[in-house]
Amino acid sequence: MKAKKMIINMMGMLSLVFLALSFNGCSKDDTSVSPLVTNDAASKAALIDYTLTDLFDAASLSLIDSLPNDLISQDEKDALTYMREEELLAHDVYLVLSQLYTKPIFRNITKSEAVHAEAIRALLDKYQLADPALNHVAGVFNNPDLQSLYTLLASKGSASLIEGLIVGATIEDLDISDLKTRLSGIDNADIILVLENLERGSRNHLRSFFANILLYNGTYVPQFISQEEFDSIITTPYETGTATGNCIWI
Repeated sequence: MKAKKMIINMMGMLSLVFLALSFNGCSKDDTSVSPLVTNDAASKAALIDYTLTDLFDAASLSLIDSLPNDLISQDEKDALTYMREEELLAHDVYLVLSQLYTKPIFRNITKSEAVHAEAIRALLDKYQLADPALNHVAGVFNNPDLQSLYTLLASKGSASLIEGLIVGATIEDLDISDLKTRLSGIDNADIILVLENLERGSRNHLRSFFANILLYNGTYVPQFISQEEFDSIITTPYETGTATGNCIWI
């Protein structure tokens, strides 16, 4: 049964690559230079302000539905339930900060986090799972740990602009760590697709927040991922696609 499931997932991923190329027009050469290691002014400005467009649209949603609706494990159910609210936590904290500070990064990544949360919601719907954030009210969470974390981070980020940027880096640091942990217990192709893309998006967000922290002569030490992984992220190119040409949601 396991071998059969692996074959089905592999077939689904091949279909995904074809559909991604068809819908989004991405290519395997769809990469960019990291503004952290280049003198290109336009690239640096894009990273500082996070002036990028999400690729999640009606066509992208259909990619999720195109993959097999496989049996879903308890680990996978738990991952979707938790990550749905964690993505909304990021959105809600950034929403608070976007109302306090004029830096475009907060406003733009707020929009991106809404896209991330929508991707998880699409999976919950596909597997007919209860949405823990149904009729979500900003700043209110069912998970008590996430509720406490939201309160702490929103307060900390409101202290000053540099603290707000550090809170942004903290959220993305945590998100990357949690996504990696959740992925270790998942084998459904559609869930892997979404979580891996969200992890790439979080790495992009971390690059932007760290670039802003440096701009204001601040510093950030990773709290959840290793220093080695953090250094690898901030010194590598901004991710706009994978080696297969499969677009991501940034």
